[in-house]
Amino acid sequence: MILRKKISMDGNTAAAHVSYAFTEVAGIYPITPSSPMAEVTDTWSASDKNIFGEPAKNIFGQNVKVVEMQSEAGAAGAVHGSLGAGAFTTTYTASQGLLLMIPNMYKIAGELLPCVIHVSARAVASHALNIFGDHSDVYACRQTGFAMLAETNAQEIMDLGAVAHLSTIKGRVPFLNFFDGFRTSHEIQKVAAWDYKDLAEMVDWDAVQAFRDRALNPEHPVLRGSAENGDIFFQHRESCNPYYDALPAIVEEYMGKVNEKLGTNYKLFNYYGAPDADRVIIAMGSVCDVAEEVIDYLLAKGEKVGLVKVRLYRPFVASKLAEAIPATAKVVSVLDRTKEPGALGEPLYLDVIAALNEVGRSVKVLGGRYGLGSKIPLPRPSSQYMLTWQASRRITSLWVS
Repeated sequence: MILRKKISMDGNTAAAHVSYAFTEVAGIYPITPSSPMAEVTDTWSASDKNIFGEPAKNIFGQNVKVVEMQSEAGAAGAVHGSLGAGAFTTTYTASQGLLLMIPNMYKIAGELLPCVIHVSARAVASHALNIFGDHSDVYACRQTGFAMLAETNAQEIMDLGAVAHLSTIKGRVPFLNFFDGFRTSHEIQKVAAWDYKDLAEMVDWDAVQAFRDRALNPEHPVLRGSAENGDIFFQHRESCNPYYDALPAIVEEYMGKVNEKLGTNYKLFNYYGAPDADRVIIAMGSVCDVAEEVIDYLLAKGEKVGLVKVRLYRPFVASKLAEAIPATAKVVSVLDRTKEPGALGEPLYLDVIAALNEVGRSVKVLGGRYGLGSKIPLPRPSSQYMLTWQASRRITSLWVS
């Protein structure tokens, strides 16, 4: 197990540090609350000093080239073009900025270009603007073809951010790596930071070279970005399936390598709580740390409760979710941090129902919303279930029907 330097930093800085290692070009247009990721990346590159005060060189021995565009849409276009030219490229965004990147995200995923977008997830403006955290922006990107990896706190951003970059290099599927805006992006913790040589040891360098070889080059021209009619579009659209089928195993492989180096236990779905729990909640993001405190409190009182933490949200692996839920579970309550007006349920809730149906698991599944725009709810005992906390005490109670 390696030893790492511990430095006080927020989640944005953790994301910037781990992404800098794998990034040759950063196409940016800063937007709250993701701005510090782009700003510190720019600062390190310009000053040639990283978080340790050492030369700011990535694993390729270069300073990151930072290009600020005129909008988030322009930043995404720059990312797409840079990837096509064979440079590992990253960007950072949130909310409306992420939505402006969606057209290019379809292209990046469709062309199987290795890329990571780091997102400090926050509310999308609807009836009103709200700049605080929920998951409405990342849920809006489910159909783009980007894999999605979620983190709970600053340390996980540091650790699992590496998994996103390593997995996209080997698997070619681009990643949206997200964590809660403000709650995680701006919370300062003492974080054990990667030494880039440890990250370089885990890189599939053959995949790096293969990416370079696929770059647009007049010396070996290729056709890309064509127009197709229905006679061949359908077949070609389905041809990406093997890459997505293989991706969860690649993510597990790199989680295993990270676990080996750090002594952690990261999985696609992590379980926390009683091994014989009869009531389980499923969630992702910063609420998982909160839920663990609730579970510890209730376990001490003899309750049988637990939590499944979603790490890899896309591709969603039904069998791994089912493995994480104790066989004794009678009720599963899914916490979604978004609202989809008119839907039968929110996205994670519907995914859980579909996953359990696919594996033939019969269990009562409840769904509901929490924390929109960073809302801290008050206890309502009449609710079917509720996870609540106060700013001063963080946790007060958990109800599961």
